[in-house]
Amino acid sequence: MKIAFNIALVILVLLAVSSGVTKIMLMPQDVEFFGAYSFGKPVLIVFGIFQVIGGTSMVVPKLRIYGAIVVAITFIVSLVLLIMAGNYPVAGFTAVAIALLGWVVKSSRST
Repeated sequence: MKIAFNIALVILVLLAVSSGVTKIMLMPQDVEFFGAYSFGKPVLIVFGIFQVIGGTSMVVPKLRIYGAIVVAITFIVSLVLLIMAGNYPVAGFTAVAIALLGWVVKSSRST
């Protein structure tokens, strides 16, 4: 189970950091998608910074729970917007990532 946890953790860290970096860099797809829901560029950059900080915090065991919670909050916001946009396949993957973040929080609390 430890191996599965570590694999999930690495995937979640990479997902959070890469997702945050694309927002910080103001990638056109992110600007267009989030802009449709009144996320201006400064807000999108701050949103991305939270994802990067949360993702990198998950690497440090003492900060893992806090990082996972921050990333989960940003992913929940994204999930709501994806559902509103009708993008159910990506929303499904986002929901799985949120569930895995819950597993990270729960497992990290018991250690």
